[in-house]
Amino acid sequence: MQDEHDEPVEYPIDGILDLHHFSPKDVKVLVPEYIEACLDRGITQIRIIHGKGIGNLRRTVHALLERNEQVVSFKLDSQSGSSWGATLVTLRRRQ
Repeated sequence: MQDEHDEPVEYPIDGILDLHHFSPKDVKVLVPEYIEACLDRGITQIRIIHGKGIGNLRRTVHALLERNEQVVSFKLDSQSGSSWGATLVTLRRRQ
């Protein structure tokens, strides 16, 4: 993962991806890479925090999830109080 100066950024792979730390232009690469990194560690439940805003980032994330073969399902996180500011994702377990 890269920051705005194209230097690698060490980001914890713990099942929670907060997109507030990244540029929106990086999301199309970042989300699939994060999914793969989670699967490499056996993590199949992830939470992507995209914020509420006007919904552009949420729509981008959901479009990426819809196209990703590793994604079994996803839904807005209505349990944590963030309502539609985060998405819960279930990934396909690797054999």
